[in-house]
Amino acid sequence: MIRLARRLTGTTTVCVALGAALAACGTTEAPHAGPPAPARASSSATPPPTLAPGPGGTAPVFTNGPRTLGKTVALTFDADMTADQGPRAAKGEHFDNPALIATLRRLKVPATIFMTGRWADQYPDQARSLGRDQQFEVANHSYSHYAFTGDCYGLPTVAAANMKSDVERAYAALLRAGVPHPMPYFRFPGGCYDRQALRAVGTLGVTAVQWDVVSGDAFATDADAVTKQVLDGVKPGSVVVMHCTRSAAPTTEQVVRNVVPELRKRGFRFVKVSELIGETPGHR
Repeated sequence: MIRLARRLTGTTTVCVALGAALAACGTTEAPHAGPPAPARASSSATPPPTLAPGPGGTAPVFTNGPRTLGKTVALTFDADMTADQGPRAAKGEHFDNPALIATLRRLKVPATIFMTGRWADQYPDQARSLGRDQQFEVANHSYSHYAFTGDCYGLPTVAAANMKSDVERAYAALLRAGVPHPMPYFRFPGGCYDRQALRAVGTLGVTAVQWDVVSGDAFATDADAVTKQVLDGVKPGSVVVMHCTRSAAPTTEQVVRNVVPELRKRGFRFVKVSELIGETPGHR
């Protein structure tokens, strides 16, 4: 879950980490290989837009769309579970949020869902429903939600040799759950990455998707405070990060009901991440 923002720079770390204590799909098993990251075909068989690779084939990083092409904003939701939450889910704790999805549908708000493989394994019917609904697009948030750097808010880490296979395993889980065309977008657990991580996932052809607005919905109990944080932060082209996890982000559905009409009143139009990437110079 996203709670704070920091930027680490240097020769070894370019981690843009907007802290996650919960945003996770968890397993204690070592990741194993799956199929390559699939490209999502639209009705016209045109692949979804991605950004060109960075130096040395590193994955490109997308934070927000253009500020000058109109008032568009992308709401994104991390559907995730941490490594210890499988047993808790078995005991009845809820890491999904059907009411939130129903509200998005009722308000006709397109959104991008960053889904961990572990969440898709836990809630395959919901994963399938989201993946087959034109209002949404489903992207990759890792399988195990282990961090891809050594300093990411105390998260356990994926070994460098397993980074690629962890992402592949997540894609395999999404496909197995019935998501027909998961997007070639990847959100790092905790938002943490460095050059080594970018090189590892870059071999899969994905665009790493970050954000420029932290909602603060993780563990929040005051929907009005989260609403204010979102409304104060949104600019044209913004990407807002929120969560689709009832037990750890209980205010999110109310926040959406507050934020959507107000942003529409301000002239904003809601879009998926793919539309913002498609408007960004250098996309392909």
